[in-house]
Amino acid sequence: MANKLKQIVVFGSTAVVLYIGVQLIATRSLVSGMPPPIRATALDGTALDVPKPEGRPAVIYFWASWCQICKAMQSSIRSLARDTPLVSVALLSGDETEVREYVKREGFEFPVVLDQDGAIGRDYGIRGVPAVFILGPDGHIRFSTIGYTSELGLRLRLWLAGL
Repeated sequence: MANKLKQIVVFGSTAVVLYIGVQLIATRSLVSGMPPPIRATALDGTALDVPKPEGRPAVIYFWASWCQICKAMQSSIRSLARDTPLVSVALLSGDETEVREYVKREGFEFPVVLDQDGAIGRDYGIRGVPAVFILGPDGHIRFSTIGYTSELGLRLRLWLAGL
């Protein structure tokens, strides 16, 4: 029994170290500190000026309509957007009509900015999607991640960003 427990602990520890290592490599090109401004009109007509510190943590979410991992995260993002300031950026996802159809089909109820040429993504150092930036109450980036992240993982980062 003790040997089995030891194997589980070793395996779990190795998995955590590997995950952290992969994230460090994947996120090394992402911006840190104060994020580049996003001054745009969202698809719903909302004028955005991000980051605009609201005194609580917020999320900037980069995704693409062709990204299957993004699709797997959509329910977590929709849930998060119900109680967290969230702006999403549709990166290289087609023209406005295509993105509007996707947003409607997926039931997005949060601001979506169209980044048709990838300029906003380049400003943020994005090399893959999904990418999530967690902003602290002061508007500075506290956490960033690329790839699938669970709702629990996002909420934990939001909580830590608010401390």
